[in-house]
Amino acid sequence: MTALGFLYPGHSGEDDYPRIEQLLGSDIRVDLVHTDIGVDAHRVDALREMGSEQRLAAGVAELRLTGVETVVWACTSGSFVHGWEGAQEQVRSLARLAGMPASSTSFAFVHAARELGVRRVAVGATYPEEVAALFADFLRAGGLEVVAVRSSGIVTAAEVGTWGEEEVLTLARAAAADADAAGAEAVLLPDTALHTAAYLGLLEKALSKPVLTANQVSVWEGLRLADRRVNAPRLGALFTREPIVQV
Repeated sequence: MTALGFLYPGHSGEDDYPRIEQLLGSDIRVDLVHTDIGVDAHRVDALREMGSEQRLAAGVAELRLTGVETVVWACTSGSFVHGWEGAQEQVRSLARLAGMPASSTSFAFVHAARELGVRRVAVGATYPEEVAALFADFLRAGGLEVVAVRSSGIVTAAEVGTWGEEEVLTLARAAAADADAAGAEAVLLPDTALHTAAYLGLLEKALSKPVLTANQVSVWEGLRLADRRVNAPRLGALFTREPIVQV
């Protein structure tokens, strides 16, 4: 049994995690601990506070009792708003607190894109434009070429958590139109408040290209940290392809 730990802020799209655990169909356990979200707002100041060391430390103390082997800060915006260097320090701090390998959803997107061998990506973000632009900057710092960014301007995670299949598909198709026009190889949908686990196959079929979503890549990152690979076609191309050898 491989036990993966996740720190998840508040309550919005967390039911993606037991769904993904079920779809993995293997000896994988997904343990999730909720952290204090503070102010629910896609504002830079609020997002930085959401991912502060003291808030994460409280969750780590609870998560360690579950016996997990890795920990992922399952919040895209609460990591990339610190910038590449700041997000690295956040992960190092998390690893020290937890005493185990650690990462965050922002780094998971970069690692997952590399796994698929894609460089040119388009982003379909729920966030306001200012925050979406910071995500694009983070991806560029990770060596990806962001050729298009589509923003939905949603201010709260609570609102994002109410989105269903229709809204997710609408955002993804808009980002895909930008991607096709700009020659992007994949579409990225950040925000762990967004439910996507049930729609991954549908999204990739509709867009005819790989789709990476926040909760999907978070779990994949936990597996990567644990040196595990699981074939799970219903979770998209990321969970079906052989690893790309970086040269």
